[in-house]
Order: sequence, then C-alpha cells, then structure tokens
Amino acid sequence: MAPVVRVAAVGCVALWLAGASLGCRVEGSDDPELGGATAPAFKLEDLAGRSVSLDDLRGKAVVLDFWATWCAPCVFQIPVLNAFHAQHGGRVAVIGVSVDAAGRDVVESFADEHGIVYPVLLGDEGLAQRYGAMGFPTLFVLRPDGQIDSAHVGVVEESDLEAAVRAALGPGESL
Repeated sequence: MAPVVRVAAVGCVALWLAGASLGCRVEGSDDPELGGATAPAFKLEDLAGRSVSLDDLRGKAVVLDFWATWCAPCVFQIPVLNAFHAQHGGRVAVIGVSVDAAGRDVVESFADEHGIVYPVLLGDEGLAQRYGAMGFPTLFVLRPDGQIDSAHVGVVEESDLEAAVRAALGPGESL
C-alpha cells in the first residue's frame, strides 16, 4: 500500500479507536494496490450454503463490507447497508463478508438477531487482508468492471456510501 494511503487508513483506524464517528475514505487511483486495481477474486458460501464468486457480480457496482460478529462498530453499519440494499439492491450488489472463525451458526445467528437483509458470505481475515482491510468494518466499493474504486474504514454514512457508489458507476450512470 502506498505510504499516503497507509497513513490515511491508519489515521482512520486511530480515530475509530478513539471513539470518533467516521466514514473515512481511503483511495488513490495511482496506488496499484487500491484504486483502479482489480479486486481480489473470491468464491465463498452464503448463509444458505450457495456459492458466490466475485465474477458472478460483474456488470454491477459492488459494495463489499468486511465485518465480524465481535466488532461493535460493525453493528452500526448494518442499518446503513440494509437501507442502501433496499433502495439500490437491483442496481448495486451489497455483500457482507464475515471474517468470523467461529463458523456459520454464529454468523447466521448474528445476522438474524441484527436483521441483516443483504447477502452475507462466510469469509476470513485472509481475504480481508488481500483487499487491504486494516480493521473492521472496512467497506470497498467496486466498479462494474471489478476494479476497486474506493475503500472506507469504519462506519460509513448512507450519503457517503451513495456518493462513493455514484463515483464508481462513473459519469452518466445513476443509482
């Protein structure tokens, strides 16, 4: 990760640890590890046991949220993603990727308890690290061609998420 992006991401995590409400955006189209880079491929199971790959999502903008059941701020991201999914789910794929090692039952129970309506995939911290996630929640917005457009460390407000997805869709495209 480029030094400027790394410092920005570490700063966002530090703000979160200090208790600040944040929706830090970390991006850079000149950074080969982030903006403009091809998103790392994956093939993961959802909570129903169906296989979902990143290739299945090509042609749509993708909101990819890495989270964990033990992550208190991740709970605050759920209503934002639920609302965004309800409003834009036909045009934009909203995907939660759990990094929990505890397994499907724990993740499924958490998803039910917190009313998650968007698809949840069973991932791991290794995949999150391949994306460059430096804490949780970390949300990536992918362009329809599979390129990473932006990364957001911490809780993202709905208006910031909409702006990030509009940017990923490009000029002339609308939500």
